[in-house]
Amino acid sequence: MRIRSVSVLMAGFVLGACSAVVNDSSDSRQDQELSEAVAALAAPDQNLASARLRSSDGCYWYRHSGPVETTELPLRTVDGQHICVQTTT
Repeated sequence: MRIRSVSVLMAGFVLGACSAVVNDSSDSRQDQELSEAVAALAAPDQNLASARLRSSDGCYWYRHSGPVETTELPLRTVDGQHICVQTTT
C-alpha cells in the first residue's frame, strides 16, 4: 500500500512538471502598447497586436502562439535586430 501511495505521489509531481505556465498577469498589461512608428519597423509574421514595451529591459516583446506552447519573443526588425528604446542614464 505504501509503495502504491508513493508511486501515485511521484506520478503527480512528474506530470505537474510538464504543465506550461503562461504569465498573463496584470503587470504585463501595464507595459506600453505599440506605436505606429515601431509597427512600421517590425518584420512581418510577428503578432503586433500582442506587442508591448517591457519596462524591465526597454525592448518590445510579442506573444507567439506555437503548436506546443505560447511564449514571448523579442520584436525584431527585418534585419533581425531587437526593437528597443534608448534610456537616458
